[in-house]
Amino acid sequence: MRMTALTVAALMGTATAIATGQAAARDQIQIVGSSTVFPYTQAVAEEYANKTGKSSPVVESTGTGGGMKIFCQGIGPDHADITGASRAMKESEWKLCNDNGVTDITEVLIGYDGLSIAVSRSSAFDWDLTEEQIYKALAAELPDGKGGFVANPNRTWSDVESSLPDIKIEVFGPPPTSGTRDAFVELTMHDGCNAVPAMKALKATDSDLWEEKCSRMRQDGLFIEAGENDNLIVQRLIANDAAVGIFGYSFLYENSDKLKAVKVEGVEPKFETIADGSYDISRPIFVYFKNAHVGLVPGPQAFVEA
Repeated sequence: MRMTALTVAALMGTATAIATGQAAARDQIQIVGSSTVFPYTQAVAEEYANKTGKSSPVVESTGTGGGMKIFCQGIGPDHADITGASRAMKESEWKLCNDNGVTDITEVLIGYDGLSIAVSRSSAFDWDLTEEQIYKALAAELPDGKGGFVANPNRTWSDVESSLPDIKIEVFGPPPTSGTRDAFVELTMHDGCNAVPAMKALKATDSDLWEEKCSRMRQDGLFIEAGENDNLIVQRLIANDAAVGIFGYSFLYENSDKLKAVKVEGVEPKFETIADGSYDISRPIFVYFKNAHVGLVPGPQAFVEA
């Protein structure tokens, strides 16, 4: 499989040959993928339609993992042209694409996004969490102090640490198919897990068990998988000032009149702190183009230029 860097010329130059005389079976670009990348691709889709006068692309928020499955299904007008991702494509996804003939892809790094933790502006508490506290609140199991593990006993934030509010842990976050979930586990849960001496020692002796115990989110109703629509999390936070939500920074920024950030390790997510790396839980976000669809489906070239 070949992956190229983004330039308009490269996108055209790497396009796979298309059967002579084959007509496009649709007149709209089809875009799938990450809910985090969705606002960006939606904005470009609107700009594309305004500039070209063509039909606006169809943009679906399917989650990063779901988008990769759709994107890699094959070549031709029945298959998606572009997918957004809040993480890099996995080796297993490259293989799926390759097995289905999707062998020429352009990967575009479009920027960096802060994984934001937020609450309603009506929340009275000045939230500032460490990654260790987040891990202890959300992990499925915690070390029992005897070399084993116990189901997470923490029911309130004050159970995690007495300085935190005495309110029930109720966190809305992304499902396992989401790149945001993958990034949150890797950047927050793993770091918080490693801050616990017993877990740091476990990593040195049994990395597979460490990976399992540090990655599994609790499933007892206190961490609620809210689907791929981050706007639903926003609505739930507005309705419940005791709830906490996890999503990409764009959703916090767009709803800053209703939501406020939870600081992580004393740092608030902002454009500046995400860009300079001082906000610890940030990740790259990508768009993947199917080069074989240049010329097969009207629009991908103009979409890049938009």
